[in-house]
Amino acid sequence: MATSVGFSKEAKQQVLSEIKQLPELIEAVLEMSGQIEELAWALDGKDHILFLGRGLHYPIALEGALKMKEISYVHAEAYPAGELKHGPLALVDENMPVIAIAPSGQLLQKIMSNIEEVRARGGKLFVLADDESITKNGFEKSLILPSGLTMLQSPVVYTIPLQLLAYYVALHKGNDIDQPRNLAKSVTVE
Repeated sequence: MATSVGFSKEAKQQVLSEIKQLPELIEAVLEMSGQIEELAWALDGKDHILFLGRGLHYPIALEGALKMKEISYVHAEAYPAGELKHGPLALVDENMPVIAIAPSGQLLQKIMSNIEEVRARGGKLFVLADDESITKNGFEKSLILPSGLTMLQSPVVYTIPLQLLAYYVALHKGNDIDQPRNLAKSVTVE
């Protein structure tokens, strides 16, 4: 009989509980489609977008940038927010929108410091956060996502609005979202 190693019964139950909460959390984010579309309109005419994330949220920023490139054909790059001073900050001005993923937690103050650096250079800030007080700092646009997310839930919940954002930007540009140009449906491995 196979047994799992390293997880207690309580840990397994906790993970299952978190997974069972995902449909409700996803539905809550999908209900924000109107706000996400407004954010897309605010990006109208922009040719470049910078995505920032820290820790667990850096790969989410990468996914947001990838989807923006794939279907909206906007040049987008994602950086770990801690690396902002090592190159990308030189690109920030009023024409370079910056989308920051800023959930509550131990890294919040650090990403807020990065956000202030972007603001000091006139960058247009778009922030995804889970605390309304964070978003009252005069950002171009902000989106308040569900709070109290776990490490299992947060990547799913924060990825969805970034994918929807790319979708709405592509729609506003008149792109064929069902058949993005130059993308293969499958990858051949040699």
